Amino acid sequence: MRYLITGGAGFVGSHLAEELLRQGDSVCVVDDLSTGSIHNIAHLKGKPNFQYVIDSCANVHLMAELTDGCDKIFHLAAAVGVKLIVESPVRTIETNIRLTEIVLNLANKKKKPVFVASTSEVYGKSTELPFSEDGDLVMGATVKGRWSYACSKAIDEFLAIAYFKEKKLPTVVARLFNTVGPRQTGQYGMVVPSFVRQALAGAPITVYGDGKQSRCFTHVADVVRAFVGLMSTESTYGHVYNIGNNSEISILDLAKKVRELCNSKSEIVFVPYEKAYEEGFEDMPRRVPNLGKIERAIGWQPSIALPKILTDVIEYCRRDN
Repeated sequence: MRYLITGGAGFVGSHLAEELLRQGDSVCVVDDLSTGSIHNIAHLKGKPNFQYVIDSCANVHLMAELTDGCDKIFHLAAAVGVKLIVESPVRTIETNIRLTEIVLNLANKKKKPVFVASTSEVYGKSTELPFSEDGDLVMGATVKGRWSYACSKAIDEFLAIAYFKEKKLPTVVARLFNTVGPRQTGQYGMVVPSFVRQALAGAPITVYGDGKQSRCFTHVADVVRAFVGLMSTESTYGHVYNIGNNSEISILDLAKKVRELCNSKSEIVFVPYEKAYEEGFEDMPRRVPNLGKIERAIGWQPSIALPKILTDVIEYCRRDN
C-alpha cells in the first residue's frame, strides 16, 4: 500500500509512518512543521519506501499530486494542544476545518479512503460516562476559546461522515483520548511530557486546577495499532470510533507517579486555570471512553499500562536532553 500521512512529522504521525514502513508499505509524509518536527522523522530519511514534503496541506496543487500518488490517506494535520488552542483560536478553527475540507475534496475525486483523526474533546461537557460514539456532544459557550477546538473537530467529523453518506467516499473517524509516548512535546500543554521534564529538572511540577480532574492515557503504539486496524477493513467506513484507555488517574496522582518514577524531589504546585490559560477556562472533571465499538469492529484493546507509558516517556526525555 502507498499511504499519505498529513501531519506525519508530528508525534503520532511519525510513529504511524514507522509502523507502516515496518509492514512493508510506502509512506509519504506532508507537514508544514508548525507543530511537528523534522527531528521526529529524521531516522526515516533514506528508507527506500519513505518520502517527505515540507509544505502545508493548504497547498491544493501539491495535495492533488500527493493524493493522486497514494492508495489511502491518514489525515492527522491539525492544531494540537490546549495551550495553542486557547492562544490561537483563529488558527485552530481555520487549520482544522479548511485542511480537512481540502483533503476530503481531493480524495473524493479518485475515491481514496481517508482516516480522519478527531479527539475526545468533542464530547465537551457531557457527563454521560463512559463516552460512547453515539452519545450527545455538549459544548460550552462560543465566548470560551477552549471550545473552538472541539467544535472545529466536530465539523471535521460531520464532513467526513457526510462525504461517506452523500458522495460514497470511504472515510473513518477516530476520537483519540490522551495519547502519550516518546517524541511528544509539552510545548503545547501536553501534561505527561510537561510533568516528566519538570521532574527530571528538579523544577516544580505544575498541576492546573485542584488536580482532581482525571484522564485515561494511551500509549502511542496502541493508538497506531488501532489506526492501522481501522483502515484495514472496509466495514469500518462511515463510522466513528473511540481510541483510548479506560483506566483513570487523577492529574494530581499522575504528578506524584511521575515524580516517583523520575526519583525526583520536585515540589508539586497548583496553578489556577485562569493563570495557566484564560479567564473562565473550563475543564472536564473526567474523560473516559467506551471501547466496545472498536473492540467489536477490529478486536482492538489497549495493551500497555500507565507505568510502562510513563517509563517510555521518561527514558525518551532523558535521552533527548
